Amino acid sequence: MAIEIPRDLLPVDGRFGCGPSKVRAAQLEALVTAGASILGTSHRQAPVKNLVGSVREQLAALFRLPEGYEIVVGNGGSTAFWDAAAFGLIERRSQNLVFGEFGGKFAAAAGAPWLEAPDVRKAEPGTAVAAGGGGGRASPAGPHNPPPPGGGARGRRLDADGALTVIDATSAAGGIEFDSAEADVYYFAPQKNLGSDGGLWFAAVSPAAIERIERIAASDRYIPEFLSLKNALDNSRLNQTLNTPALATLHLLDSQLSWIRDNGGLAWAAERTAESSGLLYDWATASDIATPFVAEAAHRSPVVVTIDFDERIDAAAVAKTLRANGIVDTEPYRKLGRNQLRVATFVSIEPDDVRQLIRSLDYVLENLGS
Repeated sequence: MAIEIPRDLLPVDGRFGCGPSKVRAAQLEALVTAGASILGTSHRQAPVKNLVGSVREQLAALFRLPEGYEIVVGNGGSTAFWDAAAFGLIERRSQNLVFGEFGGKFAAAAGAPWLEAPDVRKAEPGTAVAAGGGGGRASPAGPHNPPPPGGGARGRRLDADGALTVIDATSAAGGIEFDSAEADVYYFAPQKNLGSDGGLWFAAVSPAAIERIERIAASDRYIPEFLSLKNALDNSRLNQTLNTPALATLHLLDSQLSWIRDNGGLAWAAERTAESSGLLYDWATASDIATPFVAEAAHRSPVVVTIDFDERIDAAAVAKTLRANGIVDTEPYRKLGRNQLRVATFVSIEPDDVRQLIRSLDYVLENLGS
């Protein structure tokens, strides 16, 4: 018999997906009103260039970029950036910290035939691993508090041996406090906390990273035009991209950045995601049938919560029941195959909706199998 959750227990908005994530109604309204005149226009003309410039300025302000750092934007998502990094950022060899699928894909890209084999440090799902060694001119690369199956990695500048620190921030950017001076390249796609869509990658790059990009571009290494970080850097300085950018993505992102900054910036966003994720972690910790997947509290992601259930509960059935009641995208991480739920607590998600999700979960668990 299907379980119908009482309406007074349901969230106002039942979207808890980890990517694409919830896009706020105000962003969509702005897109179809003020943004409508931008869609279908040339990306070399002032309206679009001004939009790109606004996004770059707002990201620089949100991340409190140090002197000399720049925001670079390029066509394609994180997958395109990994290949671009292999061509135009890694000089000889990288050290890659692998906490999950994305880290593994970056490590694979760093194994390009013109580079030395990367030093790959892999963590077991739900744990963290520390970097070490790496060799001169390496580019240590890892995630910024990734969603499980991650642990957590913080940027660490390694200027003494010429290395660059590269941080994958796709899930974290805009939802976690950090010191941008700790990373040389802080890159991300904007469809998580930044409440946008796909088609573009962004990176906050240090002067050392800029120097590396320009030096490799001036060498005899073959670099495809589409994957040239030097092209992306030069075009970004003109507030444009090599090819036509995803204009809806840019407009949604610009609206989200204004919203976050108007509410208090990165500190406010970090408090909000910590509140939402803390509610779920506390619920799971207090439960006799559930537990946070990441055992070490300090390594848990504040933007994506993964909860394991014991054998008495079929988590897939729970997720299916939630979906039937309008609470969507809580299914487990597909590559792990664990009996768990995965819930996004990105900044767009209201903490009160997380509280309602917990009430709905309690109701489903009480009635499942009855």
